[in-house]
Amino acid sequence: MNIDWSLATTNLTSIAVLIFIFGFFAARINSDVRIPEPVYQFISFYLLLGIGLKGGHSLKTASVNEIALPAITTLLLGSLIPIAAFIFLKSIRSLSDTDRGAIAAHYGSTSLVTFSAALIFLENHIIDVEGYATALLTLMEIPGIIVGIFLGSRSLKSHVAWTKTFHEIITGKTVMLLIFGLIAGLITTEASYEKSKPLFIDLQSGLLVLFLLHLGYLAGSQWHEIKHVGPKMAIFALSFPVFAGFVGVAAATAIGMSLGGATILGVLCASASYIAAPAAVSIGLPQANGALALSSSIGVTFPFNLIIGIPLYLEFAKLLTK
Repeated sequence: MNIDWSLATTNLTSIAVLIFIFGFFAARINSDVRIPEPVYQFISFYLLLGIGLKGGHSLKTASVNEIALPAITTLLLGSLIPIAAFIFLKSIRSLSDTDRGAIAAHYGSTSLVTFSAALIFLENHIIDVEGYATALLTLMEIPGIIVGIFLGSRSLKSHVAWTKTFHEIITGKTVMLLIFGLIAGLITTEASYEKSKPLFIDLQSGLLVLFLLHLGYLAGSQWHEIKHVGPKMAIFALSFPVFAGFVGVAAATAIGMSLGGATILGVLCASASYIAAPAAVSIGLPQANGALALSSSIGVTFPFNLIIGIPLYLEFAKLLTK
């Protein structure tokens, strides 16, 4: 496979990636460049709602027949990926099944910021993406967490509080804001959407950079957790996204999605959650080492996908769509 590394180089030198690296470096030298928590929460809400609005507006031109097969494929992938992650993690003997389930739930779910960065990356390279991509993000958010928690709970003597766990997953801010944004973008008028666009759409790239500064700092400050488990955890956090990303690209190509759409589905499969999954896992699997799952997701997998993964999944898509 001949990979066009110029895309990876361009991505590496983008403002978003450079700011993330700066945040990571600042954390490692104990320089506090964190964004204040209220500002971080505001940006998180802003990105969720803005991406939902944009996706809902794009859905206006999509038919049910066009969306049905990608939606079913996404739900299947969202259910199978945590199972694959759980099996991969069997090689790390120091992990309990509960911890494996918690990590699998994080990797079965999705990363909003990785998704956002991939959309911007593709837009910068003038590669179109199906308008229903945001709907796929929302669909994959749910089954991965549920399957991961189920796998992690099988060895527990105590029962999982499924009612409370389901409530956290469905009513959590990630799913609720994305769904509300999708619905609002779908049913609002073109004139109303255009009035909101300067704030919710046009400023996304800039606010995403601030969000990445904070995530870079979190990744740097969580790095020590990976060392407690050893190199096998880091190897999993780097290799599993490549496997899952390739599976996602292959599945998207098989059902006829475009080059951009195949790349995005690959990114969704390769990404790992650090917003919705931690909250749900803390309720469903309170015995699990949540810090390990979060540090693996945000400390290793997220920067890998941001810097190398996104261009790599695009190359996978190019190879398979020829």
